[in-house]
Amino acid sequence: MPRINNQTFYENAIKRYGCTARGLNWNSKQSQHTRFEVIHTLLEAHLPSSKIVDAGCGFGDLYLFLQQKGSLPRKYIGYDTLQEAIFVAHKRTKQHFVHKDILNDELELADFYIASGSMNILNRFETFLFIRRCYEASKKGFVFNLLKGEEKQGHFNYFLPHEIEAYTSEFAYDVEMYEDYMEGDFTVFLKKEDV
Repeated sequence: MPRINNQTFYENAIKRYGCTARGLNWNSKQSQHTRFEVIHTLLEAHLPSSKIVDAGCGFGDLYLFLQQKGSLPRKYIGYDTLQEAIFVAHKRTKQHFVHKDILNDELELADFYIASGSMNILNRFETFLFIRRCYEASKKGFVFNLLKGEEKQGHFNYFLPHEIEAYTSEFAYDVEMYEDYMEGDFTVFLKKEDV
């Protein structure tokens, strides 16, 4: 079971804040963009020739961020479980969005999978499954971020970098950790051999 009902969690936030970063339970647009900046830095050289899947794409904000940077991938696909988010994302970006449950549905093969904030309300088992499934569906790698801290009660899911490194080094060719760009957050790049 999720820590909290995913659908209800996001629907309530959208009702309260609208189709904004806050509507997806980000602290602010700035914190969302700080995370996107790290992802962009890691993948910038690969994007022009890559097909990417944005796993938990929300309103398509990552695509809009990359567009603003002039750094779009060769092909972009967004997955989300929230129909309203998919509708808004398609309207904003005119890209391809699919109603998809990463934990249970068949995933399309892509060069890179990206997940920013997508695992923050999953339980630990679901988080590990999400990571493994996205990595397996990627040809070159998976970039994701998580909230950093000790596991605690509440809506959000916290990990320490060494926990993720221990889990992912069982199957990933190379595991890179990025910290110190924002308090309480870290980014992981799981690479396949040919990246």
